[in-house]
Amino acid sequence: MLEFLTHFASATEAAESSDIFGSLGIDWQTLGLQVLSFIILVFILAKFIYPQIAAMLDRRDKVIADSMKAAKESEEKAAASEEQTAKLLASARDEATEIVETAKKESADMLSDAESEAVKRAAGIVASAQSELEKEVEAARQALRAETLDLVATATEKIAGAKLSDSDADIVAKTLKEGK
Repeated sequence: MLEFLTHFASATEAAESSDIFGSLGIDWQTLGLQVLSFIILVFILAKFIYPQIAAMLDRRDKVIADSMKAAKESEEKAAASEEQTAKLLASARDEATEIVETAKKESADMLSDAESEAVKRAAGIVASAQSELEKEVEAARQALRAETLDLVATATEKIAGAKLSDSDADIVAKTLKEGK
């Protein structure tokens, strides 16, 4: 290695004195060695490094493309799911509205039926009460008639001074009926 450096240094001195390139500090041998080294470096990079880098970039491009494709499919599925969800919600709302309307109609029908039943019951209760009242009035009249007969019989006995017989009581009752 030491020889190379000394040879390089001596070549540099000789080149400096001989021509214009030497005055610029360019040595043809050094330049040739640098070009050769660069070509070897490019060959090694092209043979071993660049294919691996290119393969890695291709894999990365494929992964990115697959990810983009999966993302697009996911977006499409999400849009389809959102659309389906919107349809289901609209259907559920329509069904709920229908159920509410049906329930309102049924409740109105039930209320109407209950009102008519209540009216019938009230009419029955009123009719029953009127019938009961008529019976009570008739019973009160009968009681009043019997009491009136007793009073008339008692008054007649006191006036006539004698007790009335059953036939006399029948006459009083007949007279009272005719007086109505």
